Amino acid sequence: MSIEQLAETALAMVAPGKGIIAIDESSGTIAKRFAGVGIPDSEENRRAYRELLLTTPDLSEYISGAILFDETIRQKTKDGVPFAQYMSDNGMIPGIKVDRGTHALAGFPGEVVTEGLDGLRARLEEYYKLGARFAKWRAVINIGDDVPSGTCIEANAHALARYAALCQEQGLVPMVEPEVLIDGNHDIDTCFEVSEVTLRALFDALYNQNVALEGTILKASMVLPGKDSGDTTSVEEVAEATLMCLKSAVPAILPGIVFLSGGQSDDDATAHLDAMNRMGPNPWPLSFSYGRAMQSAALKLWSQDLVGNYDAAQATVFERAKANGLAALGQWTRG
Repeated sequence: MSIEQLAETALAMVAPGKGIIAIDESSGTIAKRFAGVGIPDSEENRRAYRELLLTTPDLSEYISGAILFDETIRQKTKDGVPFAQYMSDNGMIPGIKVDRGTHALAGFPGEVVTEGLDGLRARLEEYYKLGARFAKWRAVINIGDDVPSGTCIEANAHALARYAALCQEQGLVPMVEPEVLIDGNHDIDTCFEVSEVTLRALFDALYNQNVALEGTILKASMVLPGKDSGDTTSVEEVAEATLMCLKSAVPAILPGIVFLSGGQSDDDATAHLDAMNRMGPNPWPLSFSYGRAMQSAALKLWSQDLVGNYDAAQATVFERAKANGLAALGQWTRG
């Protein structure tokens, strides 16, 4: 696939007023989410839940694509249509999570590196055949005493860049996700510094690995104080700090940036995105790639009655998509 085609896909992912729904939870994570609401963790329940999300009526009005898990991209709707095909037929771009999770970074206690580069080329080739048109890789950066180290940031940036180069070789748009965790008691200034250093290292690595930025999407965390810091920051402060950080480190040629919700409440994630777009114009479209902030209300509803609450659960998915779609235009009003 040419760079022009990759760029076209990337722009479609951040089309005005649209964002990405992340339903790529690993088997372990979805099991915990199900356990939290009393749903037995079975392949059929996982398939049915992902179908509920993807077949929400009119979802493509506000959702441009979805990140799927390996199991999900191989599954079908109850009518026998592969999920990736269903998405394409309904105006959404199928994506796939391709990393193999975080592992301890040897020699650096308390830090992790994402693995999954071994055999990635062949896996990407298969995912393309299964219908995926973009892929996601998540790196995790912790903030703590003497953490993160430069080595940790460099190791994760290098892995993200290698993955991104392999994606583009196979015709997939890479969604690079260097998540700076909200865990900890750090203040917003510390988060700003770590986020800026991480993003600069990432784009330096992408440049060194010949990754075409015009065919790449950044999935970024917002600049927030640690959840144990006790700090209260206004919506505007978070939006201003996040924008300043991005403008100092992210090249304007990037087609767009989508944010992860990262443990924020549904409303906070939407409010922060909305505030950033109201502060525009910005160098790139700013949109969303939310998981929990798109699904949690629907999962609770569905768990109470898997059949009777199906329509009501889908209605909440649509409402969350609409709220975030409006926030991506700077037109959301808190209800």
